[in-house]
Amino acid sequence: MYIKNFNNAILLGFLMVLLHSCSLQVAHMTSTKMNALELGMSKEEVTQILGDDYTIAEKRLEGPIEIEVLSYRDHFENDEFYLFVFRNKKLDKWYRELFSKEGIEMK
Repeated sequence: MYIKNFNNAILLGFLMVLLHSCSLQVAHMTSTKMNALELGMSKEEVTQILGDDYTIAEKRLEGPIEIEVLSYRDHFENDEFYLFVFRNKKLDKWYRELFSKEGIEMK
């Protein structure tokens, strides 16, 4: 009886840790991560620093130049989107769009 309850407690604890870690997969942009970025980096270098939890927001050709925009969403304090623009697979620029949680109306 005690062994079964102990095994159930261990399983429950493991599931709680697993679910908690899954909920933290949203990107958290820290100054350390952002300071490590440099213009001209490859997409692979950027995703090594920031992680793989991005969305491809845009992909297009401008003549012979391939443009790809990666979007990272950070919910840490406000609802922020970080957009990283790659030209021919090299980081050309990045910027942040901020949406205040107080300013969003739910209908």
